[in-house]
Amino acid sequence: MPATKPNPKWYGMPSRQTLDGYRIWDSYFTPSFSSPGQNNTRLFDDIERTLPTIEKARIKRLCIFPHVGPGTTNAETGKWLRDNPGEVLKPFERWPKLLLGMIQLNAADVKGSLDALNRWLRDGPMLGVYFPAGPRAEQACSHLNFDPLVERIAELNGVIMQHTWFITDGKRSPGMSTPSELAELAARHPHIKFVCAHAGGEWEKGIRAVRNSPNILVETSGFDATAGFIEMAVRELGAERIIFGSHLPSRSLGTELSKVIHARIAEREKFLILGENYRRLLKPVFQRLGRRD
Repeated sequence: MPATKPNPKWYGMPSRQTLDGYRIWDSYFTPSFSSPGQNNTRLFDDIERTLPTIEKARIKRLCIFPHVGPGTTNAETGKWLRDNPGEVLKPFERWPKLLLGMIQLNAADVKGSLDALNRWLRDGPMLGVYFPAGPRAEQACSHLNFDPLVERIAELNGVIMQHTWFITDGKRSPGMSTPSELAELAARHPHIKFVCAHAGGEWEKGIRAVRNSPNILVETSGFDATAGFIEMAVRELGAERIIFGSHLPSRSLGTELSKVIHARIAEREKFLILGENYRRLLKPVFQRLGRRD
């Protein structure tokens, strides 16, 4: 008897045609970056290992967050990146139709960050900024140092994504940012849109923290899938304020994609969350740089 070809529906996956129809753009792709002198070996290997998964999910574009020097990695790597900017561009040259990019910045270094914005966002090819939360982040995003940076990013039509997380027993470092602190920053800049990465981790609390901040969108990745997340986000924020992130390859695609695909929401809302909202957010910077999606 001939072997039966596996049907994606057996594993809870929509058909290839359905996935193509969603036009999935992933706002949070996190392959490993290389250390000085490694010529992006780790990064390339990580992306190549993930390509079959990307193809299976029919993801069209993915955004990575390269370090470019100002205070988001160790001093040695930061100097190497500033001295070798071509290394930052190599993955985009290798996968030009797949990868999007936002640089990582640390608001503790305002001058260095402004210089990096002129180098990487004003002149391209980067499309925005990711403010991380690692041990080198010295200030929460409510700090006044963020103000000149977000204003400059907005002048350049760039997208701003802030790592956010609520931790039950409090912050692990002063530079960790919560959705509540992002709401403070967003209130000072009501004309600028912000993306709240991971919806704050504790998503019920995170959604409530940004509910009254219409210029904040939430991103879906980074915490274990639990029933009701997307349904609550759609109910409290509207589907137009949610963007999809996979957190590949460190998170399960099935977990992250199923948060949206198996949510009890309309198909049109899934289409918005899985790609259309992110495309709309990127449209101004694409237009300024003369790029098409």
